[in-house]
Amino acid sequence: MRRVVDARGSFCPGPLTELIKAYKSAEAGDEIELLATDPGAKSDVSAWAKKSGNEVLEIKDEQGYFRIVVKVVRKGR
Repeated sequence: MRRVVDARGSFCPGPLTELIKAYKSAEAGDEIELLATDPGAKSDVSAWAKKSGNEVLEIKDEQGYFRIVVKVVRKGR
């Protein structure tokens, strides 16, 4: 299942906090798509994914925001 988390307009640590909320109710194999305007979200999410054992599938610059897709490898808690 893919969940979309719209954190546009939120600044650090907002986008990562919203992603983690979605992660806690996710199952292994789910994808979480984060929409964020905060440029720090790219590095924050990448670092969190590496530390938590999950995988960043895509980071794309859209018009005025970033789309970051994370695959849940380890069940959220």
